[in-house]
Amino acid sequence: MTEEVNEIVSQVAQELSLPSHKVSAVDELLTAGNTVPFIARYRKEATGNLDEVQIRDIQASTKKLKELLARKETVERAVREQGAWTKSLAKQIKAAATMQAVEDLYLPYKQKRRTKATLAKEAGLMPLAQLVQRFPSDEELEQVAKTYVKPDQGLATVDDVWQGVHEIFAEVIGENAGLRDWVRRFTRKNGSLVSKMKRNAKDKDPQGTYALYTDFSMPLVKVANHQILATNRGEKAGVLSVSIQADQAAIERFLTFRLIGQHSGQAAAILTKAAQDAYKRFIGPAIERELRKELFERAAQDAVKIFGQNLYHLLMAAPLRGQVVLGFDPGIRTGSKLAVVDENGKFLAKAVIYPHKAAKYDPKGARKTLIKLVKDYQVNLIAVGNGTASRESQQFLADIIQHDVPGVKYAVVNEAGASVYSASDLAREEFPDLHVEERSAISIARRLQDPMAELIKIDPQAVGVGQYQHDLPTKELSQEVDAVLETAVNQVGVNLNTASPQLLMHIAGLTKTTAQNIVHYRDENGPFMLRTALKKVPKLGPKAFEQAAGFLRIPQGKNVLDNSDIHPESYAAAEKLLALAQVKPGPDAADVLVQYEQPAIAEQLGVGMPTLHDIIQSLSNPGRDSRDSATGAVLRSDVLTLKDLHPGMQLQGTVRNVVDFGAFVDIGVHEDGLVHISRLAKRRITNAHDVVAVGDIVTVWVVEVDEKRQRIGLSMIEPSEEV
Repeated sequence: MTEEVNEIVSQVAQELSLPSHKVSAVDELLTAGNTVPFIARYRKEATGNLDEVQIRDIQASTKKLKELLARKETVERAVREQGAWTKSLAKQIKAAATMQAVEDLYLPYKQKRRTKATLAKEAGLMPLAQLVQRFPSDEELEQVAKTYVKPDQGLATVDDVWQGVHEIFAEVIGENAGLRDWVRRFTRKNGSLVSKMKRNAKDKDPQGTYALYTDFSMPLVKVANHQILATNRGEKAGVLSVSIQADQAAIERFLTFRLIGQHSGQAAAILTKAAQDAYKRFIGPAIERELRKELFERAAQDAVKIFGQNLYHLLMAAPLRGQVVLGFDPGIRTGSKLAVVDENGKFLAKAVIYPHKAAKYDPKGARKTLIKLVKDYQVNLIAVGNGTASRESQQFLADIIQHDVPGVKYAVVNEAGASVYSASDLAREEFPDLHVEERSAISIARRLQDPMAELIKIDPQAVGVGQYQHDLPTKELSQEVDAVLETAVNQVGVNLNTASPQLLMHIAGLTKTTAQNIVHYRDENGPFMLRTALKKVPKLGPKAFEQAAGFLRIPQGKNVLDNSDIHPESYAAAEKLLALAQVKPGPDAADVLVQYEQPAIAEQLGVGMPTLHDIIQSLSNPGRDSRDSATGAVLRSDVLTLKDLHPGMQLQGTVRNVVDFGAFVDIGVHEDGLVHISRLAKRRITNAHDVVAVGDIVTVWVVEVDEKRQRIGLSMIEPSEEV
């Protein structure tokens, strides 16, 4: 291992509080082309049982440090080309721990346009500036200054000379890394984020979206991430004027003290004025830009993380197996679209009904059509979209269930993104003869049956489980989405013979091309009966097979191990263990196999203890789905309206979204209610994710109902327990 790699490993280990040998092992495995899910699942001996989060943290920190090192090398080359590289600068660059520190040090050497300071230097004023720094007497300064008057170089008077000296000092002070760093730290610690309504901007915010921020001031150390994102959005909308304000007088006093100390006289006055100008023109605006960027990056990073956590929990929601589902996409003017899918999500039938008051209002016909579909196809469950006319549709369904099809339940499904999928090329390819709304009804039904398989087809940014996601950096958000999809899909595993290309492409080691090739091979040659048959798929090489095989299941294959998450490389060990224990895979083998979880057995089988543990777990529960232990959808047979709610009412709901100021809960009315972070638990909460996750079924109490603004305040603390 090179000294450079050693240094990076050491820094990452220190930053993440992990042993160096674990960090080194992960770095080597990633460098060798292994995926995060594969490393986390099948290389536990090498990493010391690190999970995916830790492995991704190592990956991110290593990348960041490598980028910092690369920038240092670039800066060194640039400064060396100018012949300005010194031992002192080399020491400072090496010690720089952040990209900003490197940029501060590089600033004086950056190629820039000709400035007033540049012109002053070219006019030969540097010696005079150096004299000023020695604080001579006022008489000496004036006499020397007169010798620099050169009308042919734009220095017609002594005032012109001093103005040139001023420009030199202002620029030098403005580019001083140490001074910039102090001002940055002072402003970060003592400054405030301030926003006000721009003049004549009231008409741009008729709904009062930014009312909280029209006269807003918050210390930078206390400003919340959602406040940063909200003020940024208001600024982009032309409603708010946003700035960072700090104690300018205190900063100028510090600059003066650092540059002048106890000196007085004309030289001190020149440096004082230059320091004030340097702060006003160079340091202040630059630090404000940097800190605004820093705040946004902090808020964006948190929002991206929140989005990822919410998306993960949404994908990992429990599937409702064995249910014939009727998808109900509510509509008024164009009618409500219905679609029936069988237990496996296969489309069976469709219809359009008009149960709501509109031009084609036909409540009797709508009722008759829906009842016929339910009875003809033995529908167990109805999935209702939560969009326009959802509440009215729920009322319509509740009445039918009560009087005509007792036993049938309905569930409200978050239909965010369903229209995006329905209009996509994928949906057109899957259902070329159906209208967009009819495809949407199918998607809503399938979301209830297998959330992951359906949601994977939709742009994650359209599913509505974050805050300000459309304002976030596209690259970072995409990376988080990819990581979440990869983690979720590989944790669950997929059926090799039924999985869509969209699902397969998120399996470790597979790409869009190899996923499509698997489906084409399956269509041409019939279902896979062995995992090893994957090796025949075009462009799926040995490395891809190694990474993917353990996450691809074959429920009715020739080898029972192919329906487990045991990797083919461990089949020999698993078969030897079954022979030793004289059992067959299944729940009945659990009590016997657990007795073999011993170091001596692991050594006999040629595997480590973590792998032996995983083999025993897999043999005890072949074909297991990690989502089965998650909570499912809330099934209903009645309906609530906003008018039915009153403070103190106890309800059960589903968490739809978690943000940094609380959680939105679907309680069966059209609008989700907000449980503010202060009402999530009796103890003080700083992160809503510590208490709830998307998809959780929670008990809540109504705190307040604002019918005019369609807002519901909820609490997860029983009223009798509130302080």
